[in-house]
Amino acid sequence: MTSPRTRISAVAATVLTLGLLAGGCGSGDGGGGGGGEDVRTAPSAPPATGTGPYPTPTPTGTASAAPPGTDAPTRPRPSGTGEARGSTVRPEDVDPADADKVGEGALTALWTYDTAADSGPHDAGLRAADAGWLTEAYADRLRAHQPQSVPGAQWQEWAEHGARTAVVPEKTEDAAKPPDSETEAWRQWTVTATPEGREGWKGEPVVSAVYVQLTRATADEPWRVADVTVR
Repeated sequence: MTSPRTRISAVAATVLTLGLLAGGCGSGDGGGGGGGEDVRTAPSAPPATGTGPYPTPTPTGTASAAPPGTDAPTRPRPSGTGEARGSTVRPEDVDPADADKVGEGALTALWTYDTAADSGPHDAGLRAADAGWLTEAYADRLRAHQPQSVPGAQWQEWAEHGARTAVVPEKTEDAAKPPDSETEAWRQWTVTATPEGREGWKGEPVVSAVYVQLTRATADEPWRVADVTVR
């Protein structure tokens, strides 16, 4: 847990960082993004001890997470065609009062890429924002983010097979997680994104450690994802 952390704000910059997660999305490091903005979130709870980035997210490099390796400036950015399939789960399909379900659904949307239609991982972040998984402020950050470079070799390989990612989030929390309050909750997940293409092609899974901050204005309102940090 000592490697640089990246914010899943920008998929192409981070994949939401997907190697494509590891090398492209929302982060500025090789783990998932290719952004350069330095956006800090002020602490919202007393400092916690442990390995997780609680309670203060690290500087975000982009507005979404992207797989490692997708952010290399090697070729013109492809132009997606058609309508991306994206994640089939939407906020209205889960219990809005369940922080676990909301976090899982948001991460699935953020990491679901469709290379047959997407021009890069950042497109998944935009879909997640438009679907309503995110807070208004976080969604605005993702929409405003401009990837600094084009997707790299890993994305190109996936695109050659017309691949779409199958996403499996698994909760992996540590003892450092602060207790939930009525208006804030933190979660840690391991997200596995496996590219699956035509004619049975399947690429190597990309695995990311992800920290999610969920917020709501009052206990009666639905949880929404306010920040994602990829380590």
